[in-house]
Amino acid sequence: MFNNTASPFSGIPPVVKNLLIVNIICFIGSALIFPGANRLFGVYYPDSPGFQIWQVITYMFMHGGLTHIFFNMFALFMFGPILEQVMGSKRFLNYYLITGLGALALQFGVQAMEVYAIADSVSAKQLITNVDVVQQSISVNSSLTEAQGQTLRSIYTTPMVGASGAIYGLLIAFGYLFPNTPLMLIFLPVPIKAKYFIPVMILIELFLGISRTGSSIAHFAHIGGALVGFLLIKLWGIRRPNYW
Repeated sequence: MFNNTASPFSGIPPVVKNLLIVNIICFIGSALIFPGANRLFGVYYPDSPGFQIWQVITYMFMHGGLTHIFFNMFALFMFGPILEQVMGSKRFLNYYLITGLGALALQFGVQAMEVYAIADSVSAKQLITNVDVVQQSISVNSSLTEAQGQTLRSIYTTPMVGASGAIYGLLIAFGYLFPNTPLMLIFLPVPIKAKYFIPVMILIELFLGISRTGSSIAHFAHIGGALVGFLLIKLWGIRRPNYW
């Protein structure tokens, strides 16, 4: 006898399928079994006592809430399969992970500049007497302003989580390889070609990153993922298939 019941993951190429499964398992596990998982597997600024080297990879598989993981996994499901088909599974996985690392690198760079503006160094340990990443609190030198203290608290005690940097890498790849494909926003049901839609999204992230310093959303990580993704597409010479 044959089982005609199709799996919800049937037809999805292997790397995208496994990324979806791992992200969903990590989200359910962190929500139901290990509530402190984001502190252990999310990534902290390297000068923070919460930082561990494995976090530079594991942060991509942790998420801050249902909405966060839903939109990231929806984008992975929508754009990932065709990109894996074009790149091949091994290169697609490398692309995904490298763009995630690139996202992190730019975010760390922005955080380092913020710390340097306060401490004249990329380390503010001389201005901090105590850091509690569990309670997300710090004790700082009394010479600092409240705003400076809040900036350091955010940088040193808030872990970055999510696949968004890698997802923006996928978006830039899709926009570059399939520029005339129409895309639609949920709140704007009008088709917009990928070559216009995706650059506008990146410009919005740039604006939000500049205007909302200290936001809990790592806008510069999104930009970093897109930037590294574009460089990889050019460096690897990936082209849209002739049959598409």
